[in-house]
Amino acid sequence: MNNEQKTKVESIVFKKLIEHLQNRTDVQNIDLMNLSGFCRNCLSRWYLEAAEETGLKVDKDRAREIVYGMPHSVWKEKYQTDADDDQKNKFKNSITKDH
Repeated sequence: MNNEQKTKVESIVFKKLIEHLQNRTDVQNIDLMNLSGFCRNCLSRWYLEAAEETGLKVDKDRAREIVYGMPHSVWKEKYQTDADDDQKNKFKNSITKDH
């Protein structure tokens, strides 16, 4: 596989990951963070950083809209739930393990 083919495959995989996360609105960001160490906000930040590396101007809100499939404020209003104590404790413990 050459670099162009690899980039094309990676692009397709990224699009499928984003689509999957957009369809799985039941999965909260804190759950993603607790299980994998990254969430939708991380992906949007990485998207923004990659755009900047290639000389493109993408702001934080636009990057989040690309990842969430809608404005972040709309997603939060429609799908975000309050984290329970167990989720908060797992998150707190995961941060202390990593740092």
